Amino acid sequence: MDWQSKVAELLSEHPCVQDNPSRREMIAQVVARKEAMVAANGCLATWTPPESTGRSPQDTYTVRHQESEATIDWDSPNNIPMEPETFDMLVEDALNTLARKPTLYVTDRVLVAETKYAMPVKVVTDRALTALFSDNMFRPVPPDLEQSVLAQRGFTLLACPYDKLDRNKYAGRLRKLPDGRTSNMAVAMDFDRRLGVVYGSAYCGSVKKMMFSVMNYVLPGVGVLPLHCSANEGPEGDIALLLGLSGTGKTTLSADPRRALLGDDEHAWSENGVSNFEYGCYAKLINLRKDKEPEIWNAVFHEAHYLDHGAIVENAMIYPDGHFDLDDARLTPNSRASYPLSFLSNVKEPPIGGHPRTILFLTADANGVLPPIARLTPEQAMLWFLMGYTSKLAGTETGIIDPQSTFSRFFGSPFMPRNPDVYASMLGQKMRQHGTDVYLVNTGWTGGIFGIGRRIDISVTRTLVHAALSGMLKDVEYDEDPLFHIWVPRTCPGVDTTILNPRNTWADKDAFDRQARKLAEDFRAYFDKVYAKKGIDPAIAAQCPGI
Repeated sequence: MDWQSKVAELLSEHPCVQDNPSRREMIAQVVARKEAMVAANGCLATWTPPESTGRSPQDTYTVRHQESEATIDWDSPNNIPMEPETFDMLVEDALNTLARKPTLYVTDRVLVAETKYAMPVKVVTDRALTALFSDNMFRPVPPDLEQSVLAQRGFTLLACPYDKLDRNKYAGRLRKLPDGRTSNMAVAMDFDRRLGVVYGSAYCGSVKKMMFSVMNYVLPGVGVLPLHCSANEGPEGDIALLLGLSGTGKTTLSADPRRALLGDDEHAWSENGVSNFEYGCYAKLINLRKDKEPEIWNAVFHEAHYLDHGAIVENAMIYPDGHFDLDDARLTPNSRASYPLSFLSNVKEPPIGGHPRTILFLTADANGVLPPIARLTPEQAMLWFLMGYTSKLAGTETGIIDPQSTFSRFFGSPFMPRNPDVYASMLGQKMRQHGTDVYLVNTGWTGGIFGIGRRIDISVTRTLVHAALSGMLKDVEYDEDPLFHIWVPRTCPGVDTTILNPRNTWADKDAFDRQARKLAEDFRAYFDKVYAKKGIDPAIAAQCPGI
């Protein structure tokens, strides 16, 4: 079925299509249709049903085609296959549902700021808020789009956020819920036919992350490495990339007043350098503090007329007077804000830079056994890139804590559909070609595990990061850690040398050794389980801790 023609037919026959309305018009319609309310400062506040306060990974599917199935890692739990016939049913249902809506909204945008690799994305939805979200997050179409290698390979996304699927119709095709019923929502993407459907998920992030996954599939096919990272640029034009999972400090450390921000989440590394996918940010709000995150705070909560504002606050608690309580997590700890990058004070536009001089892998090690900073060789960097390690804190109210190791390949596992060797080998090739330095930065604990040790002070981390980015760590002496296969500096300007070797900070050295071996064993067990049969270069595999 030629679904792209069917989409065009829907838009040509529907009696009321808002085709790329102005931003002010979208905001006005969001409010008029009561899809969001105006908060005291002028931003928009909205709330979703309980099942839509975050992504639904178990309802997120990739269509499996014989022509392309070898390019996708179907062993990954995040790549749930969907038969083309089921996807056809979804598209037909979405088109029929949209045809019945009184008004449709269409936005035409692109992803990737570098025009050569900009990919068009058309969002078709019945919700003004979804259209506004795409306006916040996706980039305007550049005037020279025809120069893009992806200009004729655009992606169409059909979004029916508040409609639900017929459970009986999809029995045996979609996920079975614990109560035995079939799920009534689906987020499905078809890379081959360049079409996606968001049906029944009102979480704005479903739109953003689908397109991130699409780009992470498309870009390697044209020789571009996609990365789940923040990026900033120093006064000399030097680019730094910061990769890290939630809670590792990626957003905090990338917001450096001495460096201009390219973006906080999604970037492409081409033969010409680094560019942001997006036009905006989608920041977590829980426990946000103005004094600690002034840039995010001001972007979301600056005062403006609501038609000139357009930041979307999703699922945060609000009082009757229109003010928010960002510490209240009763609705969800995943409250979010979407806003254009232009709402920040120190951003680079267009968000394009040269090849990165430095890459930082951020981890919050609750085991307290990783050094606050370490240098990685290309092989070591590819290994840590594959593993994407950080800690989850599993504990009780009495403070008895057993840190749990968590691994997310490329620091963004749910959104990296291709086989893992593709991303790892591209990173290694680009690092070597451009002489990029890679450092592992532990923003977690030292002196003991969480509950016994202490969190590494953010001022110390900032000093270490500055030393890495400025080149001050290039010529200091290093010792190789034989267990974790990383290079630990003996000194760093402005930092007490005692803390550089984490073993020095533990009163009980035997306890340190046991905890370090435990973490190394976690690495080895995960690597053997996930990558043993993935054809990983032996030189990379040899760098796995515990081996």
